Amino acid sequence: MHVKSIFAALVIVAAPVYAQAQKPTRADAQKVFEIISSDKGKLQTFCDIEKLGDQILEEANENKDFKKIEELNLKAEELGRKLSPEYGVLMNGIQNVDADSEDGQQIRSTLQELDDLCD
Repeated sequence: MHVKSIFAALVIVAAPVYAQAQKPTRADAQKVFEIISSDKGKLQTFCDIEKLGDQILEEANENKDFKKIEELNLKAEELGRKLSPEYGVLMNGIQNVDADSEDGQQIRSTLQELDDLCD
């Protein structure tokens, strides 16, 4: 998955899970990386969320099947709750970060490293 796609998919998939928005930092992303990458079960859950994110983007771009998008979103939200509170804060706050800013690029880089563990 491309870095910008990861950023977009995670916003689509995980942001609705958590109510409080903060502006996350690279340190927040690094903490999430450490939490998820150190636990095989959490890493698998993250990878499953990534796959759902890919499916959501595909449905949005190609099929425009909004019922299917909602169904996939609900599955991703359920999986997101299993990861960690830090993941929820990061995903909710990521929509407040300019993807092209230095912080946004650093967060995307960290998320890309995590995504690379899924391959």
